[in-house]
Amino acid sequence: MKIISYNINGIRAALRKGLIEWLRAADPDVVCLQEIKATPDQFDPSVFEAIGYKYNYWYPAEKKGYSGVAILSKIEPRDVEYGTGIDYMDIEGRTLRADFDDVSVISLYLPSGTNPLRLEHKLKFMADFQMYVDQLKIELPNLVICGDYNICHEEIDIHDPVRLKNTSGYLPVEREWIGKFINNGFIDSFRHMNEDEIQYSWWSYRAGARQRNKGWRIDYNMVAEPLKDRIKRAVILSDAVHSDHCPVLLELN
Repeated sequence: MKIISYNINGIRAALRKGLIEWLRAADPDVVCLQEIKATPDQFDPSVFEAIGYKYNYWYPAEKKGYSGVAILSKIEPRDVEYGTGIDYMDIEGRTLRADFDDVSVISLYLPSGTNPLRLEHKLKFMADFQMYVDQLKIELPNLVICGDYNICHEEIDIHDPVRLKNTSGYLPVEREWIGKFINNGFIDSFRHMNEDEIQYSWWSYRAGARQRNKGWRIDYNMVAEPLKDRIKRAVILSDAVHSDHCPVLLELN
């Protein structure tokens, strides 16, 4: 199974930038999208069906032009779950799960914490999401949680760890949480397969950050421990330029 996670920062803009042609060439089996920022009546979902994604599921936020996640698949899932059942998470369209025969895939968009109120919201979301996943793993141990976590884990994952140590996305409390999340039964698939590789998945639109590679690695395909031996490949596809993020790819045997 070939899975791609991609924060597209607005599906309508990404479609105008050639997303369909890129997806056709990349040819993943499952695509997890974040920040779709639209409802399906605001674009044409059939363009995905035309390139093989017969099964596509959209979970927009209630607020127009904000957040939202999706899963596109060439494989029919046996079940699809919208949200977590936690109201304040679900109105923002941040989690969507597709259960396949032996793997369950979640598209996740964790909040950013760019101001004190949103940071408090993010920390609450993180704690509640951890509890949700702890329960879910009992029923579905073969989880792959793909998405934009809005957190850099280690110094290697951010271009300037010293200057940015007090910036949301690299705060000690956030880094501690993602470390515990991993230690609680998940594998950061990219770092597992690329121990010393310095690559990023997000760059600010400001000051030519992408051209200068002043980036952050905040997009992950987290693989539950029971799937460890099935990880075949994990890479960051930094040549894709439909967004301020780039896609991250996981292949499972």
